[in-house]
Amino acid sequence: MTVIEIRESGGPDMLVATERPTPSCGPGELLIKVVAAGVNRPDVMQRQGKYPAPEGASDIPGLEVAGTVEQIGPDVTEWGVGDRVCALVSGGGYADHCLVPVPQVLPIPRGLTFVQAAALPETTFTVWTNLFQRGHLAAGETVLIHGGTSGIGSTAIQMARAFGARVLVTAGSAEKCAAALEMGAEQAFNYREVDFVEAAKAATNDRGVDVVLDIVGGDYMQRNIEVLALDGRLVLVGQLGGWRSQINTTPFFRKRLTMTASTLRARSVAEKGALAREVRQHVWPLIESGKIVIPVHATFPLADAAGAHRMMEASTHIGKIVLTV
Repeated sequence: MTVIEIRESGGPDMLVATERPTPSCGPGELLIKVVAAGVNRPDVMQRQGKYPAPEGASDIPGLEVAGTVEQIGPDVTEWGVGDRVCALVSGGGYADHCLVPVPQVLPIPRGLTFVQAAALPETTFTVWTNLFQRGHLAAGETVLIHGGTSGIGSTAIQMARAFGARVLVTAGSAEKCAAALEMGAEQAFNYREVDFVEAAKAATNDRGVDVVLDIVGGDYMQRNIEVLALDGRLVLVGQLGGWRSQINTTPFFRKRLTMTASTLRARSVAEKGALAREVRQHVWPLIESGKIVIPVHATFPLADAAGAHRMMEASTHIGKIVLTV
């Protein structure tokens, strides 16, 4: 099979196409003939040497795929050859075949193409577990989402609105702010021009927001704390602004704040399977009804994974970037 390897840590040109033996299914596995694979920020970090694959995972980048079932493990009964599926994987997505544990596989939502389906698993799983399971976002609450037009942000806006929350976002240009509003945000703040703390407090009559979903970290941390309301929750899902922060913890006591963070990739198959069941139950119907539409900004052929990474690093995209096989 054709795969994209990381030759060594470095820039996008370190992504090179090569051939490897096509794997065979073991118990509890499916072999998917990949039609499309999502590109995500952790793929870039892995290529840079900042986010190594967890023990036992494929060294091939790529955390989500869509395609057809080509082979099933000896004990698999719930899927058949030819089924249209998408899946969350711990690695191996940048290839024309991908071996996947059965619990992490989902049917492609009705009406979606393979490219659209490949944009779903990583973001829907991440948003569900962080915004709803850990952040406990509830109907009627207000959430501030940083990076509102990223893959995570685009998904979070629509999922939060679908479950009855009020959504504020930050983004880096007028175009991106407009896109966030089209996706359902109530207000969008250009962080290059506006202090998002002041803007969010003005939008909430100085109360602050109930939840902050942050992909930035770094020097956003103190401002995240300032913008939270009483009993607010800060949910970290990225560190684009750096891993080091210096904060005043006094507001945690005064406002009874909670801070949480998590990663998805290193979780067990059982944990990911439980998450997949919840996503299928709560999110898939919203996608099939058209209430959630994850925008695909651009597609690149698998052989040009480097081009996809250059676009990701330039941060010019709105929504997802997808590789096609």
